[in-house]
Amino acid sequence: MVDRIRNDEARRAAYRRGLHAETLAVWMLRLRGFRILDRRARTPVGEIDIVARRGELVLFIEVKRRSELPTAFSSLRLRQQERIVRAARFWLAGQAHLSRCNYRFDMVIVPPYLWPLHIADAFPADIAGQM
Repeated sequence: MVDRIRNDEARRAAYRRGLHAETLAVWMLRLRGFRILDRRARTPVGEIDIVARRGELVLFIEVKRRSELPTAFSSLRLRQQERIVRAARFWLAGQAHLSRCNYRFDMVIVPPYLWPLHIADAFPADIAGQM
């Protein structure tokens, strides 16, 4: 019972850290001129942390909170990338007004006590077939 309570507390703490990292990423993107279209966009095939737009460019962004950059890069595995691409396809299908926009899959790494690092084109859109 005690282990279950500790696990629940650890999970809640990790969830809060993740929300905080996403909030920092959102503010960093806003300061760079992006408009946030959606946050924690849930689809039947997966979730997208942040969807942002600037002009004719739509970004699908995965946020990782890690203390070391190599750890953050390696934490975004191929299977997760494929899930994000599928979720983006599903999300875009309901957004006809964005059909002419270009899109990209980015990553934002949020190290503790540092400004978020924005990685453009973190993985290709065609990872799960053509969009």
